[in-house]
Amino acid sequence: MNTIPHRVDLLVKPEVTAFFDAPTNTISYVVKDPGSNACAVIDSVMDIDYAAGRITHDSADAIIGFIKEHDLHLEWLIETHVHADHLSAAPYIQGKLGGRIGIGEKITVVQDVFGKVFNEGTEFRRDGSQFDRLFKDGDTYNIGGMTAFALHTPGHTPACMTHVVGDAAFVGDTLFMPDGGSARADFPGGDARILFRSIHRVLELPPETRLFMCHDYGPNGRDIKWETTVAEERAHNIHVKDGISEDEFVAMREARDKTLGMPRLILPSLQVNMRAGALPPAEPNGRVFLKVPVNAL
Repeated sequence: MNTIPHRVDLLVKPEVTAFFDAPTNTISYVVKDPGSNACAVIDSVMDIDYAAGRITHDSADAIIGFIKEHDLHLEWLIETHVHADHLSAAPYIQGKLGGRIGIGEKITVVQDVFGKVFNEGTEFRRDGSQFDRLFKDGDTYNIGGMTAFALHTPGHTPACMTHVVGDAAFVGDTLFMPDGGSARADFPGGDARILFRSIHRVLELPPETRLFMCHDYGPNGRDIKWETTVAEERAHNIHVKDGISEDEFVAMREARDKTLGMPRLILPSLQVNMRAGALPPAEPNGRVFLKVPVNAL
């Protein structure tokens, strides 16, 4: 897992359009092949009013509208990991536009852990079969004429993958903008030491590689940003810039994580996202419910 695939092609420059979801501070992306009308969607968002138990699709509809307006052909819906802070809209978008839903093969580990947490029973499949493609480290796939590849970058969660498309890499929660540092590593299956090593896999990509974040929180009141480069992260990232050792990072990350509360939407997010964005099956009365396990996390 310590080698970088040799398929980075800086001459391929995908057209990247970002969609920022303010309630969850999530950035979703439409990634277009410059040589065709083919595209992929990365880390889409489904809206939820948690208190009211109401699902809506305004965020996803904005992406769908963009794809239709520009006459694009959706080939992939990529999840960089099982998000704990927003619900995926992948099956909703797939139902409108087609495409295949993909995630890292270690989704099975996440499904096993949280299948038990939510007492899902034997009817909940823990083999990743809810997804159309399970990526292994180094796997490739095509978006039109572009060849993308997946890097396994665990630490935040076991299933985290960074997707590299030409000169662009979509890092999920593995990294934040340089002044944001890195994501937490205290969820089940997370590990600060593994996260450090995963981050350095990303930072071994060519220095001019564009990096696209899944989240930004505007540290110190600055405007929201989502694009940086490998060179900028190595020079300025407050948690993992060049010169910061693995032991220093682990000590910082573990101490910081102890101060963090759980994400507001962690309970609905995990139940939905481990199902590839689908809601749990309806109860005998025809209604769908999301569980709140007590003292389980």
